[in-house]
Amino acid sequence: MNNYRFIHLLYVPTMACNMACKYCYLEDNTKDEKTSYKALDTLKYAIDKLGKAKVIPFNISLHGGEVTTLSKKDFHDLIAYISSYYERNKKLITDAGFKVGMPHIKTNLYNIDKHLDTIKEFNVSISGSLDLPLSLHDEYRVTKDNRQTLDKILQNVELLKDIPNKKKVSATIFKEHYQYLDQIIEDIKFLHKNTCLDMNDFNFMIGFDYNSNGLLHHLSEAEQVKFYKRMHQEFDGTDLDAGVNGPWFDEFGPEYCTNCDNCGEKFFLLEKNGDIYSCVRGQKNKDYYYGNIYQDSVQEILATASKKIFINHNRQPFNQECAKCGYLYLCKTGCPFVKNTYQTNKSYTCQLQQNLYKDRGYQKDEYNDESVYAYLSKMRIEPLDNYIPKHPTSEYPSLEEIISADAKLKYIYDDSVFILSVDGTEYPLSSQILKKQREFIYLTPHSVVKIYMRKDLLQQECDFPINNSLYIMLLSGDMVTYGDENRTKQQHLMTHQVYMGVLDKMASDKKDYYCYDLTNLLKEYKDYYAVNTANNIFFTTSALRDYHYTKQKNNAYYHLQAINLPFQNMEFYYINKELIK
Repeated sequence: MNNYRFIHLLYVPTMACNMACKYCYLEDNTKDEKTSYKALDTLKYAIDKLGKAKVIPFNISLHGGEVTTLSKKDFHDLIAYISSYYERNKKLITDAGFKVGMPHIKTNLYNIDKHLDTIKEFNVSISGSLDLPLSLHDEYRVTKDNRQTLDKILQNVELLKDIPNKKKVSATIFKEHYQYLDQIIEDIKFLHKNTCLDMNDFNFMIGFDYNSNGLLHHLSEAEQVKFYKRMHQEFDGTDLDAGVNGPWFDEFGPEYCTNCDNCGEKFFLLEKNGDIYSCVRGQKNKDYYYGNIYQDSVQEILATASKKIFINHNRQPFNQECAKCGYLYLCKTGCPFVKNTYQTNKSYTCQLQQNLYKDRGYQKDEYNDESVYAYLSKMRIEPLDNYIPKHPTSEYPSLEEIISADAKLKYIYDDSVFILSVDGTEYPLSSQILKKQREFIYLTPHSVVKIYMRKDLLQQECDFPINNSLYIMLLSGDMVTYGDENRTKQQHLMTHQVYMGVLDKMASDKKDYYCYDLTNLLKEYKDYYAVNTANNIFFTTSALRDYHYTKQKNNAYYHLQAINLPFQNMEFYYINKELIK
């Protein structure tokens, strides 16, 4: 797709809301913001700026606040623009494997009646919300002046009966709702039978109580499983079988956002003032703030998104249970926002998810060790020694055995000869194919970067040291296909050599080490670095590099195990401003 990147975009055209739900994740932020930006102008600007950077929303949903508090004109103009956007980009989106839908809104349904003409005109799909059991709705979902809302919402649902548009509702379950399982069951049947809602197309969400002021409490994992099983007991084999075995619990399946190594690479929420956050959970939270579309480049926003999700996953240590359960390839340890809210290191719906996986026929990962190692390598900073997949003893010698038997090779893999310094912090470098864990650094235009190389390295395995050089290779995180083998690997950006005669004349503050300042060299390539994956810089000497390729030519066992660059390296992300702490 010519390097297009496809994202899911939630757009918040207004922070205003006509209700004051007791467990609203936005708390006191549901009021119209004083800003000079207009809702349609911000969305148009964002789509245009993203498009120029080849970032294409395959889905645009309107969220809030509450979108139905918009004026009729503003609502109509937004929906018309989204509809035309889908029409213009239909081929691009479908060629990438995504389905082009219709304009979609998330709503509390309280004021939806005033926008029925637009909903009909553009076939807007609707996702509304109710509290179940209905007897508790007016206790927790009230207007800002504390008036009840259920009757009006049910009246508005009735207005939708002659509209062919897709319409559905969802309900969030807390412990207070869970106490009324029988009533929840009866209300689902009531809504299915007596309203235009097809309750097969319905979602349960499990609430988390960090912002309910002590009014509501989250379900324990055991209660979540009991709730799940009770719904199946009641509805399996009925006219709502498709719902209970499908959409009702889909949020806990692998189809949703948590089935991403890094959700910051795909999901974004844009507010009218241009601020971009992770999603509705992270909205208005500085740890999930990615930047502003008016102020920051798309590259900066994408890079910040990926880094912040990486950082937030690593605020909690990896849970050992996740390495053994066999379902890590599906759940990826859950939502980082919820994990940090509850100070836990696994999904808050872990047991429910495992039951769902079993019931829906998802097999435990046959290659779990490899999947765990791959996930940890990409998303975790903790040591990987205990997670290296164990393979049967090979018929040919290991790479370590080959290195130990060759005095010349040891210098290529020596982890004491190169030290990278970033703003005074030192990182001893190791071979990328021998190191036990991945390490990342973050560089900005203000970073001072130096490489220290042990002086005797230029003497090793070299007949004429004056002809030898510090050999630097810079690779982008973007992947390209090279050569007759059609092998896909990181794009090579630059090779740079500094010869012994030059290094001898450069000042060094470290005894027995040459020092070379990389700061300006790295800045030269700032426009070519990958923004959503790690870039790579390697160090060796020209003599040792030549010996590596000679060894590959002469020893097939070495070639098989050291086909990728084996030299000392560091992976880095380059961003044009500091991450917000």
